[in-house]
Amino acid sequence: MHCHQHAVMGWDADAELLRRAGVDVDRLDSGCCGLAGNFGFERGHLEVSEACAERVLLPRLRDTGTDTPLLADGFSCRTQVHQLDSGGHEGIHLAQLLAAGIDHPIAPD
Repeated sequence: MHCHQHAVMGWDADAELLRRAGVDVDRLDSGCCGLAGNFGFERGHLEVSEACAERVLLPRLRDTGTDTPLLADGFSCRTQVHQLDSGGHEGIHLAQLLAAGIDHPIAPD
């Protein structure tokens, strides 16, 4: 979950939407991806930014097959995953994940 979403809105609405869509989610409780908006781009922040991503997110992605979608709603999250060694993963937005399911509808509860 994007760090700003975590701080302001929380995860409950997304979790319920994904549950109703039949998506099995493994949510990493690891904090920020490290980019945090423009933080990781600022002079002197690169090492901290990469260290945050290497704490949990990037090792987990490298251990997960690329056939598993990475839900990353924040632009900065998707950028961080794209720029660093994520084992070939690219993040997608929740809307993209749900749109992909339209071709393969899931029966409602």
